[in-house]
Amino acid sequence: MSTSLQLADRLVPGVNLESYIQAASRIPVLTVEEERELTHRLYYEDDVDAARQLVLSHLRFVIHIARSYSGYGLAHADLIQEGNVGLMKAVKRFNPEYGVRLVSFAVHWIKAEIHEFILRNWRIVKVATTKAQRKLFFNLRSQKKRLGWLNHEELQAVATDLGVEPRVVREMEGRLASHDMAFDGPMDDDDNVYQAPAYYLEDHRSDPAVQVEKTDWSEDSNGRLMEAMNSLDERSQDILRERWLMDSKATLHELASKYGISAERIRQLEKNAMNKIRQQMTELA
Repeated sequence: MSTSLQLADRLVPGVNLESYIQAASRIPVLTVEEERELTHRLYYEDDVDAARQLVLSHLRFVIHIARSYSGYGLAHADLIQEGNVGLMKAVKRFNPEYGVRLVSFAVHWIKAEIHEFILRNWRIVKVATTKAQRKLFFNLRSQKKRLGWLNHEELQAVATDLGVEPRVVREMEGRLASHDMAFDGPMDDDDNVYQAPAYYLEDHRSDPAVQVEKTDWSEDSNGRLMEAMNSLDERSQDILRERWLMDSKATLHELASKYGISAERIRQLEKNAMNKIRQQMTELA
């Protein structure tokens, strides 16, 4: 085992992937008894060296799982690195009393880390956010029997098999078929540069006419509101200011104590004042 540990110490997947895979394959697989001893040492004694041996002896398993995700266009070394993170998390959380081999427990953690890495890096814009979308992302391509878009029968069959709505399947199919596009377009392609989103997406927020309209509407609304407020008696104005315009809004009971009336009467005065303001602002419009 010591020779295996020394081999692994000198390797990182991103530096020399083939050497890493060869070294990992030379690390012996643990027997049931060896694994049980190491997991007990880690779980009950916090033995870091036991954790290290458990991780190293399962590196070849991570490589095997990572290879199955090679179709997403991401570096195999990166997938292995993420899988190793999942393996270490699994080793840390493994309870030897579960009665299963570590590999059966770790496979879920390894795949979870690889899935997260793929979803973060497959496209600039994340294509799967909900549970149903994530399930489709990793299963839709294997469910398709041919190239091209799914027909109605195939769509219904995939939706039934994966337990999602047909609408979600069609939406994910479109996302998988799309590709990232630079906002400004390729600078070295004079023929297609004007097809970039920068040339056809419009932003109306900077339109001078829209800005003037918003400013005029705001000034007019504020003016009509102040005029309507001034038409109220002093007590109603104070109630509205205390209930709606102050940073620290007064309660009905606080205003009731201030004016020596019931909280219900304050609520009625507030409601009547609001109705008067609405009516007057409508008349002034």
